Amino acid sequence: MHDWILNFLIAVPGILWAMSVHEFAHGYVAYKLGDHTPKLAGRLTLNPLAHIDILGFIALFLVHFGWAKPVPVNPRNFRRAPSWKVGEILVAFAGPFANFLSAFIFVLFLKYFPFSALPPSVAEPLFLMVKYAVFINVAFGVFNLLPIPPLDGSKILEALLPPKLWIKYKQIEPYGPIILIILLISPVLNWILVPLVNGMVRAMFFLT
Repeated sequence: MHDWILNFLIAVPGILWAMSVHEFAHGYVAYKLGDHTPKLAGRLTLNPLAHIDILGFIALFLVHFGWAKPVPVNPRNFRRAPSWKVGEILVAFAGPFANFLSAFIFVLFLKYFPFSALPPSVAEPLFLMVKYAVFINVAFGVFNLLPIPPLDGSKILEALLPPKLWIKYKQIEPYGPIILIILLISPVLNWILVPLVNGMVRAMFFLT
């Protein structure tokens, strides 16, 4: 029980950051494209309190699957995008990209910060906190790129599909959460995510 609480406390900063920067990025890009909806909803902030869904946050620790409050976006307001489809892709990808960029910065911190100059009582939990943050952000980004409604990957795929396939794909949208739950209680999701996440983390360490 003690180890579980300790791991929880060490993981919390990475989780809060991953959720907050992900949703902020969606809202910021939408705002830059001409949509003021995220700003009016108070979502152009990195304050976790603006983005956390309490139930989703609790679920993350209970079943290792959680969610934040989606940022409200209106594609019809994307006046600065070449088309609403391009705007949708940019906004949808902004969240995962923010997670990958965060993970890359955390990797740099892990590799080049002088942890040895700190007392062990500070250095060890700080190192673990940043290490967790790397994996959490990569996992958050990769997971959200899955083409399953309502994840970001589904919005990107929708914008790329021709009209006939788009109509057929939209028909499975109501079943997206059910599909996700089935994947979560089966080993399939781990078969997909674990190699991708580990591969991306290794690549980041290699590139730095």
